[in-house]
Amino acid sequence: MGNKQTDILLPLFISGITFLTFNEKNIIWKNLDNSDALALLSINDISKIVGRSCSSDSWNGKNNLKNARTAMRLMEAYSIDALLNTDAAYPALLRETVNAPFMLFYRGNAGCLAERTVSVVGTRMMSPEGKAAAFSFAYDAVRDGVTVVSGLADGIDGAAHSGAVEACFDAVESGESASELCGKTAAVLPCGPDTIAPANHKKLAGRILSTGGCLVSEYMPGTPVESWRFVHRNRIIAALSPATVVVEAPPGSGALITAEYAVDYSRDVMFHEAAFSMNAAAVSARVKAKLERDFAAGKTAKHKVENTPEKYLSDGAPVIKNYADYCRCLAEMPGMRSTMQKNKDGQLPLFDGDGSKEG
Repeated sequence: MGNKQTDILLPLFISGITFLTFNEKNIIWKNLDNSDALALLSINDISKIVGRSCSSDSWNGKNNLKNARTAMRLMEAYSIDALLNTDAAYPALLRETVNAPFMLFYRGNAGCLAERTVSVVGTRMMSPEGKAAAFSFAYDAVRDGVTVVSGLADGIDGAAHSGAVEACFDAVESGESASELCGKTAAVLPCGPDTIAPANHKKLAGRILSTGGCLVSEYMPGTPVESWRFVHRNRIIAALSPATVVVEAPPGSGALITAEYAVDYSRDVMFHEAAFSMNAAAVSARVKAKLERDFAAGKTAKHKVENTPEKYLSDGAPVIKNYADYCRCLAEMPGMRSTMQKNKDGQLPLFDGDGSKEG
């Protein structure tokens, strides 16, 4: 990671400067040789180096250096490693996005992110159909050698990670060697990689690591969970794969924010048919009604009310049935399914509990 010094203190220090952009952090990295020199800079000095006026109360060179040293100790304690954005092993898809992480911290095998990947996201308020769909999709993807990327959250994320690790265990039990099974699963965290969020998924996180997957984060060790970080990390989930599959997502959900990022990055976005089951539709109706009340009361933005799965389908996002159908969809000409997934009245079909279409 870099060639200026044998340790990672300077890039760690730079990574923790929250008011600098990706490009500005790279400028600092290219212009300074050691962490002590950075600690002595004033905010005006930093402004001159990056070419814009920086005004931040969060800059205190000595304190920021202290935080970086604490992070370095945590990396040693938790076997955490890091990739600088210029490292060859840094995920190429992530590097090409706007304001990519200056560093990517990880536990486990970050090499699985260099394999074929697919991002799987969805709501915490999952239906039985959604849970089964996420589990089976991830299971089949991993058995096909694909790394499943998700966010370790309760609900669909957890079901996807569980399906992925189960596929790994089944492969080993059937006599396949680890080298023969490329597919793993990667969880993107909304905090430093020394913390598991949510805490009830510590066992699942351990299974991810034991099956050759990884826990990744843009936040250096010691960074706590905060609500805004969940939304911010969604861009990384979208960026790490050429396609994002939304299994189940009511209006305004975080999964649809991930879909927005994927669209912004010119990645494929697909919806599993479980997102339109009767149970999912009932949840979506309740959520949308609450959002509309909140919007009328000035408590939420109109965009959140309007950010629905149907909006993406109207823009041409396809609906898939399972992993095999996902593979077929990737090979199809763009727009083929946008005319195939509506019924004769021009409405999107609902699916009942056993997956059959209604209407």
